Amino acid sequence: MRDALQHQLDRLQTLLVEEAALVREALAATMQALTDTDLQLAAKVIDGDDRIDLRFMQVQQGVESLLARQGPVANDLRLVLAMLHVNTHLERMGDYCVTIAKLTQLTSRLEGDEEIVRGFAEMAVQAELMISTAIEAFVTQDIAASESLVQLDDAINQANRRVVHDLLALGTTPDHREWGLRMILVSRCLERIGDHAVDVGEQVAYLVTGEFREFTDASGEPVTLD
Repeated sequence: MRDALQHQLDRLQTLLVEEAALVREALAATMQALTDTDLQLAAKVIDGDDRIDLRFMQVQQGVESLLARQGPVANDLRLVLAMLHVNTHLERMGDYCVTIAKLTQLTSRLEGDEEIVRGFAEMAVQAELMISTAIEAFVTQDIAASESLVQLDDAINQANRRVVHDLLALGTTPDHREWGLRMILVSRCLERIGDHAVDVGEQVAYLVTGEFREFTDASGEPVTLD
């Protein structure tokens, strides 16, 4: 029975790693589509979300089956519960990539600002690193790596504030205002992807210690334990 349980846990973990890889792929593609105003690539990102959703459903169903048939306890149960949360965070990251792709389609006829778009590309590179760090920390149960996500996220948050400031000062024509408003949503999507990566890191801490704690408080400041 233990071998069967471990086999199912390993399969669920493999599915999560695959899901994270698909999210990273979607993020890179959607930012390329935005940079190049590539509507075909944007459409490909939107269609490709089905693959992320499929992994999401496979993990959900796998967890339900495991809980019903194996009745995991203690550390195994904690791992299963953490997998459920990680799965949800990854799926939502994929949804944000789709949103950016749709915004790319909506703004294709508008004149944008290349410097601001380059800022988005830098945020996306940081977000992609956070996804990689988060899923690797989960697989290896590395608390130090998971806690490093807070600093990585801070860089994205700072970039988000700069971009929003630049967008608000962009121009006064209707096209500039429309492009700017939609790009604020792009910036927000990238910022939220970083937040979800931090949430995955928090699941690592829960998995290892058995206690859940948020890495940052409502103000964004790191939480320290006395």
